[in-house]
Amino acid sequence: MTSSATRNNIEIFPITKSFSKINKVLDVPDLIDVQKDSFDWFTKKGLTDLFEEISPIEDNQGQNSRFSLKFIDHDFEDPNFSEEECRSQEKTFDASMYVTVELQINAAGPGQGEVKEQRLYVGNIPMMTSAGTFIINGAERVVVSQLVRSPGVYFSEDRDPGSGRPLSAAKLIPYRGAWMEFETSNRDVIY
Repeated sequence: MTSSATRNNIEIFPITKSFSKINKVLDVPDLIDVQKDSFDWFTKKGLTDLFEEISPIEDNQGQNSRFSLKFIDHDFEDPNFSEEECRSQEKTFDASMYVTVELQINAAGPGQGEVKEQRLYVGNIPMMTSAGTFIINGAERVVVSQLVRSPGVYFSEDRDPGSGRPLSAAKLIPYRGAWMEFETSNRDVIY
């Protein structure tokens, strides 16, 4: 059985030949869907949640605050260059991000305030390509997830191959900062 997957007329997987006695049970999953869905969530819901969390921003006068800045919405413009142009011209595949904000200026008396709404440029945000990568200065980059140990103390014990004595080790992993490792030698010295 032979199979081939293509995307935009570019062959991704080479033609494969199966020597198994049973037919193909499962299709090859699209492993980058998780990355693409995560970035899509970030650009739509994640940024919205972040802006809602910090909004409104008020001056430090407390109850009598004069200024209040509220985030209304955010949006992205289309990227200036295509993915191919970014690769060939060593550019970053990004899009301009804008936020719509509302500034409330409170005067001394009731009903004397003023509200101004404006769309502001925030910056350029790298955009994910159709292949689930980012193009930064013409080079494709990929996000690699990694497992992180939980903070705490981890103990382990081995045997010295020569003497058979127990060798102990401890790792101290803080919430922030450098890890500390302690080990014993076969002469009961702690390093």
